Amino acid sequence: MTPIELQEAQPLHKRLHEINTFQCVDNELYLRGKDEMGEDFTLCFDAFNFLEWIDKEKIEYIKQKVIEYVEEK
Repeated sequence: MTPIELQEAQPLHKRLHEINTFQCVDNELYLRGKDEMGEDFTLCFDAFNFLEWIDKEKIEYIKQKVIEYVEEK
């Protein structure tokens, strides 16, 4: 019997290029859309954990970064 070789897991880096669906059900927050290759892609978050991390301060930070990006273009 040949031993099974385990490979080290590589970090997954995906881009949700286009968001077209938002849903929150049973404490799960879903963002759906298309990835960088145009394929369907879904992100699922624990809704409670998401709210703990994404507070008003972080939303304002994201808005400011978007404004800076748009002004540079």
